[in-house]
Order: sequence, then structure tokens, then C-alpha cells
Amino acid sequence: MSAFGPLQAWRETPIPDQAPVRNRPPGWRAKVPLDRAGAAFAESLVDLHAHGIAGENFYHAARNPPYWHRVEGSVPDLLARKTVAEKLAKANARLKLQGLELYVFDAWRPRAVQAYFHDMWVPRELQRRDPSLNGEALMREVGRYWSAPTASDDAPAPHSTGGAVDLTIRWICGEPLWMGCLFDDASEISYRDRMETHANERSFSDTEARANRRLLHWVMHEEGIVGYSEEWWHFSYGDQYWAGVSGASAALYGKAKD
Repeated sequence: MSAFGPLQAWRETPIPDQAPVRNRPPGWRAKVPLDRAGAAFAESLVDLHAHGIAGENFYHAARNPPYWHRVEGSVPDLLARKTVAEKLAKANARLKLQGLELYVFDAWRPRAVQAYFHDMWVPRELQRRDPSLNGEALMREVGRYWSAPTASDDAPAPHSTGGAVDLTIRWICGEPLWMGCLFDDASEISYRDRMETHANERSFSDTEARANRRLLHWVMHEEGIVGYSEEWWHFSYGDQYWAGVSGASAALYGKAKD
């Protein structure tokens, strides 16, 4: 019997091809309407720790590669919409039966943090690694990993809604499962389905990362939470990305707060 028990089946189930979502035209998410009249629109933010979810805000820590500094404007809290917290708790309960748990890096995010990475840190680092990236091409690449800070209430950045979370799976109070790269790696190695198409079958590291990414994808999918095509760690429920990918007629959440 696998150490993962019945969860092993998910480790063996491929993640669907994410290219159709990844190749949608720029700006598609902003065109998804918000259900401002819906009951969920005013749903409160809650503390994920109070719902039994482990984690530490990655941007408020000092040991946070590749940044290695506490980001100005970050907060220690891990906040999400109440329904999101409840869904995470259900996923967590399923994992705990096998000695595993979710571990959250980030949830609701202040605008200052979003702006710092989108406007400064990420474009600078991407251009340093590829000096040919400039202007529109550079910002298009930045946008794959960091949404622009919310400028309009009609198109809030996912983390500003309280519907998006960044997370992984770890053994309870122990080591995280190997996912193949750093959290926040702004390159194609982070693509959710990268290991489905680019895993070196002779590499124990690649095949283990593929199995673990699959597990994370499917345990969240079971709760109706959608994974972001470019990042194995980013999931959301109720925001415009979730609505556009899941087929919902409108997003449940707008911007939670600044």
C-alpha cells in the first residue's frame, strides 16, 4: 500500500492540458462580470489559521527565496473569504487522513505588495535574466505570474478578492512535498502541467514533482477550486479567473479591501 493511501490515485491522474487557458487573449479575465447583487459579494474575510489551515505569509517573512527580505506593506495574516476557508478545510481534512496537510504561502494580498512585484521586482529580474525583454513583451511576461495591482473595481487582482490562495502540501508539521521548483519561480517550470509534458522520465525528482502536482491539483479540484494554468501553487474560488475557467456566469467576489 502506498504511503498516500487512496490519494495515490490522484498522484497517478494527469493534470489536463492547460494550454487552452494559457493561450487565451490578454485581458479575458477582466471581461468576466461580477455578481454584485449576489449574497457572496459581501462575504467576510476570515483567518485561515482559525479554520485549521497551516501556513505563514511568505512576503512577511525574511527567509523567502528568491526575495530574501520582508516586503514592505506585507501583513502576517492569512485571510480569505469564508467559503474559501471552508473549502480549504474540507480539502485539508481529506489530506490529514493520510498524514498530510495544506500549507498556505499567501491569501488576501495588500495592493502595495502586488504593486511592488508587478511594477518593480519581477520586471527587473526578468529583464536581468533576458535583456531582450522590453516594453510590452516584458510586461506581458510579467503578467503571466503577477497581475497588475487593482486599478478598477470591475477587474480586481485575484489576491485582492480574498478568493485566491497560494499553497502547497506538506506532511503534518513536517517536510513539504517536492513540487519541482521554488514557490514564485517566474518561469515556465512553474506551469501547472509542466511536468506532464517536460518531465525527464529518468529523473526521480521530475516524476515525484509530477505526482505531487497532480495530488495538489485534484484535491483542490474536488472542492471546486480552480488552479491557475501558469502556477502550480495558485488556486482560486469565486474570482473572475475561477468563473472564466469553471464556466460560471459571473464572479462571486470583487475586491475585498485595499
